[in-house]
Amino acid sequence: MKTCYSLLVAGLTLVFGSVQAAQQDVWTSMFNGKDLAGWKSNEEKPNVFTVSDGELKVSGGRAHLFYVGADGKAKFKNFEFKAKVKTTPGANSGIYFHTEFQQKGWPAKGFEAQVNTTSSDRKKTGGLYAVQDVIDNAPSKDNEWFDYSIKVDGRHVVIQINAKTTAEWTQPADWNPATALKDMPGRKLGEGTIALQGHDPKSTVYYKDLHIRPLP
Repeated sequence: MKTCYSLLVAGLTLVFGSVQAAQQDVWTSMFNGKDLAGWKSNEEKPNVFTVSDGELKVSGGRAHLFYVGADGKAKFKNFEFKAKVKTTPGANSGIYFHTEFQQKGWPAKGFEAQVNTTSSDRKKTGGLYAVQDVIDNAPSKDNEWFDYSIKVDGRHVVIQINAKTTAEWTQPADWNPATALKDMPGRKLGEGTIALQGHDPKSTVYYKDLHIRPLP
């Protein structure tokens, strides 16, 4: 009897583990290519985010678009995110994570993964903004699609552009952003959603094929 019970437990454990692994391997599409379903703009500047030909265009001024998901409550702790991004000359944008919706201003909570090929800001594409920056030499090119990925696992963050690591950072156990970054006290890992940044009236950036999957 004990042997049968042990075999049953082992079998259920194996099945449960396989289901968990399968679930972790599933990518969720965040953008349907038709409209902004699953997203919420703070409309600080109206009409910054538009959709055409399967692409999400970000242009016209400062505003932020937050991913809320089908139920309006999207939130992630450990995850992998991937998207295709295209900058235009002089454009600046960013991908926030572990953030939350706010009506105006730069998102106070979470981190920004920089998107900037040729704007005047020296902090370029692929950097973890103000924490581990890519200075001057962008790994992206204007008017060309590139792959952008972000992975958060515990206190470890990895950013890759075209499958090449551009920033890798582990948050110290005693991390205090109020001291380390002064004017960015919300820059700490926790949980939250993804947001896309509209930066200024002269910036135009495109996004498509946005996906995310949770990690254990």
